[in-house]
Amino acid sequence: MVITRIVLALRKFQHWAIAQFVFGLLNVLKLFPADSAMNFADRFARWIGPKTKRHILTLTNLRNAFPEKPEAEIQAIALDSWGNMGRLAAEYVFLDELFDFDPFREGEGRVEVSGIPLFVDLRDNPRPFIVFTGHTGNFELLPVAGAAFGLDVTVLFRPPNNPYVADKVFEFRKARMGNLVPSHAGSSFTLARKLDNGGAVGVLVDQKFNKGLKTKFFGRDVQTNPLLAKLVRQFGCEVFPARCIRLPGNRFRLELEPAITVPRKEDGAVDVEATAQMLNDKVEQWVREYPGQWLWYHDRWNIKRGLIT
Repeated sequence: MVITRIVLALRKFQHWAIAQFVFGLLNVLKLFPADSAMNFADRFARWIGPKTKRHILTLTNLRNAFPEKPEAEIQAIALDSWGNMGRLAAEYVFLDELFDFDPFREGEGRVEVSGIPLFVDLRDNPRPFIVFTGHTGNFELLPVAGAAFGLDVTVLFRPPNNPYVADKVFEFRKARMGNLVPSHAGSSFTLARKLDNGGAVGVLVDQKFNKGLKTKFFGRDVQTNPLLAKLVRQFGCEVFPARCIRLPGNRFRLELEPAITVPRKEDGAVDVEATAQMLNDKVEQWVREYPGQWLWYHDRWNIKRGLIT
């Protein structure tokens, strides 16, 4: 009992210490102009990333996904991915400043938006719908855009493992992104109630899900969360793909695509397995277009065991 308490106390202290380091680093970044801070975070992540154990997983994932690419290109994509991760962390500090989209000054700010008529239609003709995305570019800007267009979207997110960081991230996100639902055992019921009341839901679909449906991603076996497909089967709502693309000069393009056609069985029921695969195919399409803007250190294929000790 005493040993257990000591171990838990040490783990709690470790989480606290890491959180204080992260918060301190972000506070330092606040002292600099946004462009300087983001560029520094990119360079720092490119330097430190290859020195971590996660770099082994990053390279393994890339080699498995792109067996046709030469090693030099694999290494370059890995560095781009670390840079993307560094920028994503720094951009938390400047998120309010970054989203400066103005429909009357298109092309003048950091953010450009594709699919404005869809945003307007969803706002002016309220109905239940689901928006899905992947961990591409700065995906955090998508719910900010939705809120800016007056859309009330409840976003499902996975909190960081560090409880101190998780609390801070939740407070930050909630102030800028509207309704948030931490991913846990009862989150699906919360999302279902939202759709049942005519609301909207946003989900990330490229996370590892140990009890998911057997699907393919880059031709390799993965397990995919069936939640989105099951919600569509229950409520018959529209499903819209959305993504963020990094542009040169610390700029972004946010894209809301037309609603997808959900696969159905011969009896007209939603094909849950085929829908889950379709989501993977869409994210794969995005990642292939901009491979350096995805989080390759993520263990999507559940292969970390044996690689990182």
